[in-house]
Amino acid sequence: MSKNRAAIAWGVLGVCAVLLVWEVYKFLGPAEGFVVGAVEGRTGSGVMLLPRTNDRAMPHIWDMVARLFQSASGGNTPPLIVPVATAALTTLGIAAIGWLIGVTVGALLGLVMQRWRLAEWGLLPWIVVSQTVPLIAFAPLINSIGTQIDRGGTPWPQWLSVAVIASYLAFFPVAVGVLRGLEAPDRIHLDLMRTYAAGYWATLLRLRLPAAVPHLLPALRLAAANAVLGAVVAEVSIGMRGGIGRMLIQLAGQGSSDPAAPWGPTFGSIALGLVAAGSVALVGVGLKNYRRGEATV
Repeated sequence: MSKNRAAIAWGVLGVCAVLLVWEVYKFLGPAEGFVVGAVEGRTGSGVMLLPRTNDRAMPHIWDMVARLFQSASGGNTPPLIVPVATAALTTLGIAAIGWLIGVTVGALLGLVMQRWRLAEWGLLPWIVVSQTVPLIAFAPLINSIGTQIDRGGTPWPQWLSVAVIASYLAFFPVAVGVLRGLEAPDRIHLDLMRTYAAGYWATLLRLRLPAAVPHLLPALRLAAANAVLGAVVAEVSIGMRGGIGRMLIQLAGQGSSDPAAPWGPTFGSIALGLVAAGSVALVGVGLKNYRRGEATV
């Protein structure tokens, strides 16, 4: 319990440090930023090394928070926090589906790679390379394939494309975590199972899977955060309405007149990642007896 409290305290301290750095830089930094190599008379020339600190580029923290409780678009509309929460829940549901798909695929790949060494040699390099494909290019491709399937008579909703893209980021840490976890038991324990004449499945269920928990839980948390990231990026890439990604783009266009507004969905996206990772952490509470020497990610 004391370790959990210390982790929470360090997390809160880290957030406070980020907020303090933001306000200190806003107070001390140059209003128009610091640009190197600018050519006189040419707007946008040069390389900006330090960002601008004016109120349009960097609103105060308290202005961002206050904007959440003001009307979203003027008039009698609900405060901004209401549509942000609604969009965040939509994205969270899609990310959860993508997480489930990614966990299933990653677990199967990890099992196959651990069972057959030749499969590990053949699959693992491609699994690693798959994560180098930029989502900004991959998302429209998946959406296009879904559109073609829909035209063939099988319904393919747009949110399913987002879920598939979220699973694309989620499966990687699970596959690696399962592989490392299933290979974690010591040789002496494997030899003991052989002396008991235990077959592959008995060894898997009674030795390898319990030993894999310290590796699997961090992988599941990372997969949950990746699923949220993938869902947000996919919503932006394919233009899906109703999610937090689309709201980010919409409010970013109003940044010049309402600079604090785009930070509402930004905070919503951060909260999504924390909720997703925290939900997976609850699974670890029931597996605390197997978490000795838990790996960190």
